[in-house]
Amino acid sequence: MASQIAKVLLSLDAEAVGSLKEGVNFKKSPEDGKCYIIFKSNNDLKACKNQCKHQGGLFVKDVEDLDAMTVKCTKHNWKLNVSTMKYVNPPDSFLQDELEVEVLDDGGLQLVELSPVDPWMADPREPLELQEGEVKVTYLTHACMELQLGERRFMFDPWLKGPAFARGWWLLHEPPADALDRLCGADLIYISHMHSDHLSYPTLKVLAERRPDVPIYVGDTSRPVFWYLKQSQVKLTNIKVIPFGVWQNIDEHLRFMILMDGVHPEMDTCIIVDYKGHMILNTVDCTRPNGGRLPQHVDVMMTDFAGGASGFPMTFYGGKYSDSWKAEFIKNERKKLLNYKATLAKSLQPRIYCPFAGYFVEAHPSDRYIKDTNIKNSAEDLNALINKLAPAIKTWTPQPGAVLDLGLALRDPTSSEAIINPPASAKLYKDSWEFDLYVNELNGAIKSDIFKHQSWIQFYYTWAGFQNYNLVVRVIETDDKFECITDGYDYLVDFLDLSFPTKRPDREHAYLEIKNRIGVMRYVVLHGCLWDDLYIGFQNRVSRDPDIYHHKFWKHFQAELPLCRPDWEQFRKQVFTIDESTIPLSDTTMGNNCALS
Repeated sequence: MASQIAKVLLSLDAEAVGSLKEGVNFKKSPEDGKCYIIFKSNNDLKACKNQCKHQGGLFVKDVEDLDAMTVKCTKHNWKLNVSTMKYVNPPDSFLQDELEVEVLDDGGLQLVELSPVDPWMADPREPLELQEGEVKVTYLTHACMELQLGERRFMFDPWLKGPAFARGWWLLHEPPADALDRLCGADLIYISHMHSDHLSYPTLKVLAERRPDVPIYVGDTSRPVFWYLKQSQVKLTNIKVIPFGVWQNIDEHLRFMILMDGVHPEMDTCIIVDYKGHMILNTVDCTRPNGGRLPQHVDVMMTDFAGGASGFPMTFYGGKYSDSWKAEFIKNERKKLLNYKATLAKSLQPRIYCPFAGYFVEAHPSDRYIKDTNIKNSAEDLNALINKLAPAIKTWTPQPGAVLDLGLALRDPTSSEAIINPPASAKLYKDSWEFDLYVNELNGAIKSDIFKHQSWIQFYYTWAGFQNYNLVVRVIETDDKFECITDGYDYLVDFLDLSFPTKRPDREHAYLEIKNRIGVMRYVVLHGCLWDDLYIGFQNRVSRDPDIYHHKFWKHFQAELPLCRPDWEQFRKQVFTIDESTIPLSDTTMGNNCALS
């Protein structure tokens, strides 16, 4: 079976995108003459093929539709509301398959379809009856689940120790005492993507010391999931990169398939596990898993639920970003996420639904403001909403070490024996973290000799390779409270020509001011890490003028930096022509005390 691919059906340039009117737009592909419908609402775009799901007729504008939301089929007058992708006449008949709308950096867009759209339909299997104890799902912590499938044990996304995103995220739940033993005894491991709350090098270091050859499966994303493995010095020897949408047969009863995310195909993945014809769907962090096309009536479905996994808007300051604005924005975003996840569950009708992959906390004392501001959804609230919208779905809010027996749950969803909770004496929430160990490791980068020479700035950003973009960024190294420090750097980068001016240029330009905690920033620079550690880890504060999102800049520094770290040995050879070890760091900084204008 061939790998699933993302196929571009229609491309529009920036001018054509700018000419789209509010409501329904019909667009024809010049390549093959096929027609597509694009619905625009407040710059939000949805799209689908111009083809009725009833008998394949073409849609035309519905003259009775005053809101410019519905289209009418020329064959049998079926009507589709393109704002919801629901057929309204006859009601509750079909949902139209959406196409991915990929907005390009130059302002254009592409309509993308995954092909095949439902690869799990290849080689379907009739479900066999499961015996008691044959299939068990055990929640460990955050996104880490253990599946016992007959004689095999399958582990998802093991983050069991240490922080994620530098020092910004810490485990909320206390993993079961034997969690690391379970990990090292697993038969196979799936890691969904490279974010450190899923790909945890402190956790994998333990695995590498005890069982380096365990098979670890990852999707074939354009940026390799394990791009940092060599530099991490974690010695794992059996990483298997597999194509999307292809069944991986483990034995006669067990197989699985990794699918890409429609919004972030370069990075995010999700997984379907099939054991004896029973499917378990784990969408992990995908924004639109498999472009929104997913199997219905799976036995278990698990998704993220919490939100709060972004630097926006908590780390922003200036302009409208008051605490009250942030609180209102966060409240609305969480509500939208809750409704989206509940609607998704309702449409797919899994037998059992489990929210997970949201149990993190900004535990370090220096991040108290983020912890207090970054309110997250609760799993209980999401399950309550699903119970209201779709009472037939059994919901499960797991505690660390809780076990779901799938055979028992399918036989009798009301059975109290189907779920075994941890003993009353079990510690569920962490109350201490090894802060000093990990923070000291980050801060160890501060005194690296490369930072004695101001020319590291040009060397680093040249390595990063981002330019020809009209953006000027001011980067300020700070203490933990984001206050300027005497021996920190404060510099400008003009990304139009990759120059480093001492003051902002006279031309019209976009401007970002980024304050970074010095230890994390220097660690990121020294090791060539992605800026997610700074941004998603809440280790910076950002102000922007004008207040617009620079997708191209952030995408580059969060996902597209070179795979190999900067060659600091080459840099040292360039600058250390004499012994300068006695030069104090403060003599080589520029614009100290935030004095740069």
